[in-house]
Amino acid sequence: MIPGPQFPDRRRVIGVVLIVLALGAGTGLLAPRLLAPSRAEDADNADRAASPKPPRVAMKNGLAVVTLSAAEQQASGIETARAAPAPAQDAVVGYGAVLDSAPLSELSNRYLAAESEVATATAKLAVSRGAFERAKILYKDRQNISAAQLEAAEGTFEVDRAMLDAAQSRLRGVAESARQAWGGVVGVALIERTVLITRLVEREDYLVRVTLPAGAAGATPPETASVRLDGGRELSLAYLSPAPTIDPRLQGIGYLYRANADSALLPGMNLEVLLAVPASGQRVVVPEAAVVWLQGKAWIYLRTGPNTFVRRDIVPDRAAPDGGYLVSGLPPNPDIVVRGAQMLLSEEFRAQVPIED
Repeated sequence: MIPGPQFPDRRRVIGVVLIVLALGAGTGLLAPRLLAPSRAEDADNADRAASPKPPRVAMKNGLAVVTLSAAEQQASGIETARAAPAPAQDAVVGYGAVLDSAPLSELSNRYLAAESEVATATAKLAVSRGAFERAKILYKDRQNISAAQLEAAEGTFEVDRAMLDAAQSRLRGVAESARQAWGGVVGVALIERTVLITRLVEREDYLVRVTLPAGAAGATPPETASVRLDGGRELSLAYLSPAPTIDPRLQGIGYLYRANADSALLPGMNLEVLLAVPASGQRVVVPEAAVVWLQGKAWIYLRTGPNTFVRRDIVPDRAAPDGGYLVSGLPPNPDIVVRGAQMLLSEEFRAQVPIED
C-alpha cells in the first residue's frame, strides 16, 4: 500500500503564520498598509498643534481688540458707517417766564412825572433868572429898586435853580432804575418813549425772560427762539437784550425776548422755549442702534482696521435733532459699528470664560 501525501498539522501552520505576521510588523513591511490611516491623523493633529488659530480677543494698550475676518463679519451681520458731523447749531430748551408789564408801566409813569417836574422847574428858573437880571440892572443904574428887592429876586432865582437841580436828579434816578430793572434796550426805550415801550405798556407785546440751562450759554445770544403752545402752534420770540437779573430758582444766564400778545400768553406763565445756540467742540451723531449698555454706561465699537474693533465709552447726554446722540471726544471721521455691536460685546465676554468651563 502506497502511503498518501503528508499534510502538516493545522496547529503548526497557524503558528507559522503568526510568526510571519509578527516579523513583518517588526520590520515595517506591513506598516504602510496597516498603519497609514493612523499616522495621517497624527500628522493632522501635529499640524493643528503647530499652527493654532489666533484668538478673537486680545489686549492692546489696555484695550480689548476684537478681531474678525471678513467672512466672520459677514456671517455675524456686522456693518459700519462713518459718523455724520453734528449740526452747527444745537437746539437747547430754555425756561421762559412771561413778565408782567405793570412794573414797567409804573416806572414809565414815574419817568414822565420826573420829566414834567424838570420842565416846570426849568420854566420857573427862566422866569426868576430874568427877574433877577432886570433887578440887578435897575439897582445898578438908578437904584429904582431897593437892595431888599434885589435880594428877593436873587433868592427866588437860587431857589428855582435848586428845584431844577433836584428835578433833574430825580429824573436821572428814574432813568437809572429803568436800566437796572429792565436792561439797556428796554430801559432806553422807556426813557426815549419808543414804539417798543408803548407796545409793552399797552400789552400789545409781552416780555419773556428765558433762562438757559447751566453750561448752555454761548458767546452770542440766540437771535430767535420759539415757544410751542397748546395745540401744537408755535410762537416766535425776538431777542432784545441780556436779562439784567436772573431767576433765583434756576440760577442760569437769561435773556429778554419780545413776543406778540397772544390769547394763550398771560403774565406769570411758564414756557418751554426752544433756542438755537452754536455747537461747542467737534461732535458727531452716533445712531442709537450703535450704542450698547454695560454697567450703566454707554459704549460703541470703532473699526480700527479691516478686521479689528475696539470698544469706546461715550456720554449720550444730548439727543440729535433727527435721532441718535451728539457725542464729542471721538477720533476724526470715526467708523462706527452700526449693526452687530451687541455681538462684539458678547465675543468679549466669551473670551473671558476659561475653556474648561
